[in-house]
Amino acid sequence: MRIYISADMEGVTGLVDRDDVQPGGRDYERGRRMMALDVNAAVRGAVAAGASDVLVNDAHGPMRNLLPEDLHPAARLIRGRPKQMGMLEGLVAAHDAMICVGYHARAGALGVLSHSFMGHEIEDMWLDGRPVGETGLAQATAAAIGVPVVALTGDDVACAEATDWDPSITAVAVKYATDRFAAELRPEDDARQAIEDAVSAALAAPLAVPEPAAGPAVLEVRWQSASVPATLAGLPGVTATDSRTVRAEGELPALYRQFGVWMRVATALTNQPPYC
Repeated sequence: MRIYISADMEGVTGLVDRDDVQPGGRDYERGRRMMALDVNAAVRGAVAAGASDVLVNDAHGPMRNLLPEDLHPAARLIRGRPKQMGMLEGLVAAHDAMICVGYHARAGALGVLSHSFMGHEIEDMWLDGRPVGETGLAQATAAAIGVPVVALTGDDVACAEATDWDPSITAVAVKYATDRFAAELRPEDDARQAIEDAVSAALAAPLAVPEPAAGPAVLEVRWQSASVPATLAGLPGVTATDSRTVRAEGELPALYRQFGVWMRVATALTNQPPYC
């Protein structure tokens, strides 16, 4: 059994503030260790369920957060950037299942460190007319590849978002949001045992190949800065629907990869810090 883990950081056990998750933050070094501990709990669960191959993609920010020496020896690591598929780099149809560790709620939700990909620069996103964040777009893209997302860890708001998007996802809340930069924290050992147990149970169940959406997908993104849509509208297939919103239609996962290009353009234009 081949397992893929996409590891973000905002939804990791114990972390609540940008200083916990951004390089240079006063608690970042602690945060990256906490991230490794949550990932390792998921790896242990996968191994217990019979995984023979576990690939971890460091999917947060600079994508150099996980130190190889801190990772469970059963796992391989994709580290650094740029990555053509970003948070889903390395995911292929040969994987039997995908696990999301440390994920967070989408922009506009009152979850811990909530946002959609780019701090406050992305105000809203829709996939086929449905509000979407990192979780929903990852699940839809994985489904198009032929891989089910079976488990997700994060705060309670992220977990509710995941199960609302796909009720078959097993969600593990490691903290409970009280505001965007505050949470009631689950005890560390309890949270990580819950991650391990949930991943093991999810992988022990029959793994069905997901049904991708029929036909091309439609992705719409509303940006904080009007300069971003004005520039993106120059790309083939991209339409500006108003001064701050762009739209494109295409097959996943190619559309996911194109969205990565949009973010690189937006970063060059705005250079906005996260979580403002």
